[in-house]
Amino acid sequence: MEFTYRPRGVCSSQISFDLTDNRLSKVAFVGGCNGNLKAIGKLVEGMDADKVVEILQGNTCGFRSTSCADQLTKAIRAAQSEAACS
Repeated sequence: MEFTYRPRGVCSSQISFDLTDNRLSKVAFVGGCNGNLKAIGKLVEGMDADKVVEILQGNTCGFRSTSCADQLTKAIRAAQSEAACS
């Protein structure tokens, strides 16, 4: 399932990814810290979505209470919820 999410409270304006059999692929961010966000996408490629949430949830960026990585976890949970309703 292809999913797009609008993050809040961070520099990136969009997160997109595929979620198939609870595995992530094609993770991409629009905006934000380009190099770091490309690296996150590469690191989580093929990983179990629940494991990604376990690792990245609650990560902050500077003075913010969230980060692009934390917003990815929110996007994953939203995608899982949407998939469960389908």
